[in-house]
Amino acid sequence: MPFLELTNVSKNFGANSVLAGVSLTLERGEFVAIVGYSGSGKTTLISLIAGLTLPDSGTVRLNGREITAPGPDRGVVFQNYSLLPWLTVAENIALAVAQVFPNYTPAQTAEHVARFIAMVSLTPHAAKLPRQLSGGQRQRVSVARALAMDPQILLLDEPLSALDALTRAVLQAEIAQIWERDHKTVVLITNDVDEALLLADRIIPLTPGPGATLGESVAVTLARPRDRKALNHDPEFKRLRAHITTQLLGYSARRQSTVTRNLILPDILPEDLDAPRVTRRPLRPHELKQLQVASSE
Repeated sequence: MPFLELTNVSKNFGANSVLAGVSLTLERGEFVAIVGYSGSGKTTLISLIAGLTLPDSGTVRLNGREITAPGPDRGVVFQNYSLLPWLTVAENIALAVAQVFPNYTPAQTAEHVARFIAMVSLTPHAAKLPRQLSGGQRQRVSVARALAMDPQILLLDEPLSALDALTRAVLQAEIAQIWERDHKTVVLITNDVDEALLLADRIIPLTPGPGATLGESVAVTLARPRDRKALNHDPEFKRLRAHITTQLLGYSARRQSTVTRNLILPDILPEDLDAPRVTRRPLRPHELKQLQVASSE
């Protein structure tokens, strides 16, 4: 039985079809990346898995149980950190830990929180407020908070998209190290093909909307641990990048809209800014033709 299973899932917002007929299976311990254009429905897909929204049709199951609401078995790392600004790093994480492990003593909670703060290299910053941290440090807190809940599956919704290139590279390496250590099931949402190839076991493109669906799954057989510099010279990395990019471009080309009916343009011309003020006004084509005839007589 698959660990995570989406079966013919569709989601609409009003009259707009966002996702249509999405089916997906993940095995326990897999690291899967879903790549697609902005606005194609990636965040909606992660929200369905998280239980933050429900499908209009189809089912989402985790470990055989249908997902109908959020739960501690799914840890989510959002794009915008989602930290409480009046709590310190340790307090933000401890708040989540207390909800999942209510029987922990204060000492157990403190030890548990400290372990995950250390995991993301933030021990010297444990007593700081979010406003005292950089963007990369705030995202590390979000990752530590999600991991401290010990979820069955980790959902990463473009967590590094707002970061500069250097910080993004550092956090990519840390996410890879954390996965190597714990082998949790991970779903990464991204629009960066290179990031997906660096981190994932499998990459699945999401077609452009409306009515987006998942395309052909691509296995990533690159050896781990993956070195960013070495990958740039790896023939298999180049082949996979070209293949996935071509897939995405092909989906986009097939969705290009075409005009299927004649458009009736308004019977008006732009204002002539060089004309004297008393006569300057938008002229209709028939008025302009009358003026041209009059000036030629």
